[in-house]
Amino acid sequence: MSNESTPDTLQTLDAGGTTYHYHSLAKAADALGNIDRLPKTLKILLENQLRFADDESVSREDMQALVDWQQQGRSDREIGYRPARVLMQDFTGVPGVVDLASMRAAVETLGEDPARINPLSPVDLVIDHSVMVDRFGDPTAFKDNVAIEMERNHERYEFLRWGQQAFDNFRVVPPGTGICHQVNLEYLGKTVWTKEQDGRTLAYPDTLVGTDSHTTMINGLGVLGWGVGGIEAEAAMLGQPVSMLIPEVVGFKLTGKLREGITATDLVLTVTQMLRNHGVVGKFVEFYGDGLKDLPLADRATIANMAPEYGATCGFFPVDDETLTYMRLTGRDDAQLALVEAYSKAQGLWREPGDEPVFSDTLALDMTEVEASLAGPKRPQDRVALKDMKSAFAKVMEDDGKRLSTTEKGKLMSEGGQTAVGVEESYEHHDSQDVDLDGEAFRLNPGAVVIAAITSCTNTSNPSVMMAAGLLARKAREKGLHTKPWVKTSLAPGSKVVTDYLAAAGVQEDLDALGFNLVGYGCTTCIGNSGPLAGPIEEAIEEADLTVASVLSGNRNFEGRVHPLVKTNWLASPPLVVAYALAGNVQLDLTRDPLGTDRHGKPVTLKDIWPSQAEIAEAVEQVNTEMFRKEYAAVFDGDDTWKAIEVPQSKVYQWSKDSTYIQHPPFFEGMGRTPPAIEDVKDARVLAMLGDSVTTDHISPAGAIKPDSPAGRYLQERGVKPVDFNSYGSRRGNHEVMMRGTFANVRIKNEMLDGVVGGETRHVPSGEQMAIYDAAMTYQQEGTPLVVIAGKEYGTGSSRDWAAKGTRLLGVRAVLAESYERIHRSNLIGMGVVPLQFPEGESRKTLGLTGDETVSIEGLSELTPGGKVKVTIKSDKGEQTLEALCRIDTANELEYYRHGGILHYVLRRMIGAA
Repeated sequence: MSNESTPDTLQTLDAGGTTYHYHSLAKAADALGNIDRLPKTLKILLENQLRFADDESVSREDMQALVDWQQQGRSDREIGYRPARVLMQDFTGVPGVVDLASMRAAVETLGEDPARINPLSPVDLVIDHSVMVDRFGDPTAFKDNVAIEMERNHERYEFLRWGQQAFDNFRVVPPGTGICHQVNLEYLGKTVWTKEQDGRTLAYPDTLVGTDSHTTMINGLGVLGWGVGGIEAEAAMLGQPVSMLIPEVVGFKLTGKLREGITATDLVLTVTQMLRNHGVVGKFVEFYGDGLKDLPLADRATIANMAPEYGATCGFFPVDDETLTYMRLTGRDDAQLALVEAYSKAQGLWREPGDEPVFSDTLALDMTEVEASLAGPKRPQDRVALKDMKSAFAKVMEDDGKRLSTTEKGKLMSEGGQTAVGVEESYEHHDSQDVDLDGEAFRLNPGAVVIAAITSCTNTSNPSVMMAAGLLARKAREKGLHTKPWVKTSLAPGSKVVTDYLAAAGVQEDLDALGFNLVGYGCTTCIGNSGPLAGPIEEAIEEADLTVASVLSGNRNFEGRVHPLVKTNWLASPPLVVAYALAGNVQLDLTRDPLGTDRHGKPVTLKDIWPSQAEIAEAVEQVNTEMFRKEYAAVFDGDDTWKAIEVPQSKVYQWSKDSTYIQHPPFFEGMGRTPPAIEDVKDARVLAMLGDSVTTDHISPAGAIKPDSPAGRYLQERGVKPVDFNSYGSRRGNHEVMMRGTFANVRIKNEMLDGVVGGETRHVPSGEQMAIYDAAMTYQQEGTPLVVIAGKEYGTGSSRDWAAKGTRLLGVRAVLAESYERIHRSNLIGMGVVPLQFPEGESRKTLGLTGDETVSIEGLSELTPGGKVKVTIKSDKGEQTLEALCRIDTANELEYYRHGGILHYVLRRMIGAA
C-alpha cells in the first residue's frame, strides 16, 4: 500500500462497456480489518488514503486509524486529505487568484520561473457574488443589473480573464450564469471522478473543497465536500494535503414523509435547529434511514447546503437510486451513470435499505412532525414556527427596549389604502413613519417587510419550492392581491434552468405581476447584495429608528448582512417569501390572519392560496433534461461583453497602481528562502474585545462601504464616488480597501466602548475613540503588537479568508477566545496569526478585562500541536497569568505557522526551499 500501483488494492471494474481501475476498499479490508459498518464518509477518506499512500504524507497507520475508528466512533489521528478538485466563487476566488499572481511575482523575485506556480488540481471559479439588486420589479431588471455589474466590475473581470489564460487547470464560469453551488450540483459534480494515469483510467470518489462554506451543498449528490478558507483552498489546489483530524461522524436518521403543505425549507430549518442544539461543530453529519427513499435529491441538497448553519463540516447523503435519477434529469450521460452505480456498489458506498453504520452519536427525525417555519431574526439556527412569528417579533421589540401598545382586537389596520383585516394594532405612533413613495402614501410600521427576496443556492436549486412560489403567486394574483408598496421584491435563481421551468409552467408571469421579476443569476440578497431601498423608505427607517424586516429564501441572516438598515432578517421558503410580500409585515400570524382582501373585500388567508402537493408535483413535471443540456452547453463562454474583455498575455500579472480593485498584496514582501525565527509577543495592546458568536461577517469586510469609513475615505481620495463604491466583496482583490474594512461591520460591538456599535475602538493609553483601522495604524507606527480578545464560537459563518488576512494586516499577532469555529481558526493559522483559547472556566469576564491591559505571550517558538503557552496580562490593578491552549491542532498547521503562513510554506516547497 505504498503507492497508487499497489497490486493488493488496485482492481478493475467494468461499467458501461469501459474498464476502470480503482483502489478497492474490500481488498484494503483484507489487510486492515472489516469496514462494513464504517460511515460512508470515512470510507471515502479511506479510499483517499489508499490512493495517495506514500509512507510520508499518508502512512499505513493513517489507514488503520480510520478502520479502528469503528471501535469508539472517534480518533485523535491527524491525516492528510487530498480532494479531487477545488470550487471557488468570485468574492473568495479573486483574492485567491491575486495570491497566486503574487506568488508568481515572489517566485520571479527569488530568481525562479514564475510558471512553476500553477493549480495542480482542477479549479472552477463561478462568478456569482457580484450582481446586486440595483433594479427590480420590472422586465428589464435582469438586463440592467448585468450591465451595471459588468461596468462596475470590469477591472476584476479583466483580472480573472487574465488568470484563465495564465494558469493551467483553471476554468471560469462567467457572470450571469448561476450560483457556484447550484452549477456544481447541476453540472460540475460527477459523484465519481476519473483521470488518465499510467495508461489506464483511474476511478475514484468525486471530492472537493470550496472557498465558500456552502460548498457542502454537493453532499446531497453523494460528493464529499466542504468549505475552507481561500488560503487553505489555494494550498489544496497547489498539491498540498488538507490536514485534518479524523472527524467524529454524527448519524442523522430520517424516517417518514413531509406532510401536505410542508416544504423542504421547513425541513432544513428543523434539521438545522436540532443539529445546532446537539453540537456538531467540526464533525461530519451523515444522513441515513429509510426516509431517504422518499426524499428527492433537491431536498437533500437543501439540507446539505446548510451544514455551516448547523455547524458541521458537512452533511452527507449516500449514493442511491435517487442520485442516479437526478443525474439523469440534469443531463449527465449514460456512461457516467453506469460508472457511478457500479463504482458505488463495488466500494460499499451505495445506500442499502436498513443500513446502520457505526456513528459517534445519532439523532432521529420523523419528517411527519415537521411544521411550517422561518428562522431569525439574526441566526439561521433560531427556528420559529410560522404560527409563532407574531410573538417572536414582539419579543424582538421587547428586547430592543421598544414598548408595544395594544388596542382593541379586530381593528382594521390601514396600510396605504390596503387593509389587512383582523390584525391587532401593535404600533406606537412615534415608532411608525408616514411615507410618500412614487405618489403613494402609506404608514411604515415596525415589522414592515421592506425586502422579500427569492434568493440563494439553498432554495433556488429546488424545483418544488420554486414552483410552489410561482403557484402561490398565481393564486394570489387570481384573488386580486398585490405586493405592498414598501416591499423590495426580487427573484435571483441559482441557474438559468430555473427560468426555463418557471416559464414552462406558466408561473413566471404571475411572479412578475407581484414584482418578483428576474434580477440576476447570483447570490444577491443572501450575500448582502440586496442593493439600496427606495430613498423615502431608508429615510423613514433612519428617522424613526424603525425595526423592519427582510424575508429571504437564503441561508444567512446575520446582523448587518442583508442590509445595514434592516435589523431583523427571516429565512423562509420561497412561497412564504411571496406570502410576506403580500402581507407586508411580520407582525402577523399567517396561519390565521389575512394577507389582504380580494376584489370583493373578502379576507384572503395563506391557506386560501397555498398550492397542494399534487399541484406542485404537476408543475415540477415541466422540468426536463433538455433544459439542463441547453443551459450548460456553453457554460464557460459568457456573453459578448465578457468575450470582448481584453486579456493581458503574460506569466506575471502587470499590477496597476491606479486600480482600486486589484492591488499587489504585501504578504510576500521581504520573504526569504527560509522562514525567520518566531518571536514571542511582548506587551501587546488589545485592538478589540468581542463577545460570543462573533461571525466572520462581523470581522471580514462585507456588504456596503460607508462613505465616512476608512475604506470609503480611501476610495474617495482616489476619485471614486460613493455611488461607484460597489461592495467590500467586490474589492477583495485590493488589500488597502479590505484591511480598512476589517472589524468595520456596522453591528459589531467592541466591549472596550460602552454603548457604541460599529467598527470603533479605544486607543490605549491615549483613551481616544477611533476607527479600528486607524487605531491599528497608530499602534503600528508606535511599534506596538496587537491581540484580539473574544468569547465563545469566535469566527462562525462563511469561510471568509479576509477575516484572517485583514486581522494579520492590522498587526494582530494572536487571538485569545473561549472557543472557535473550524474554518476561521484554520484561516488565522494560515495567515500566521496564532489562535489561543482561554483555560476551561476562564474568560475575559472572569478575569475582569477592560481592554486597557497589555498582553504578553511566551513559548511561541516551542509550540507543539495542541500545546499550551504562557499568557501574562498586566493592568494598573496588577498582573494575571494563565496557561492558554494553543489551537494549532496538527503538525501541518504548525509548519504553516512557523513559515509565517500556509502560502509561504507552499511557495517555499514549490521552489525546493522548504
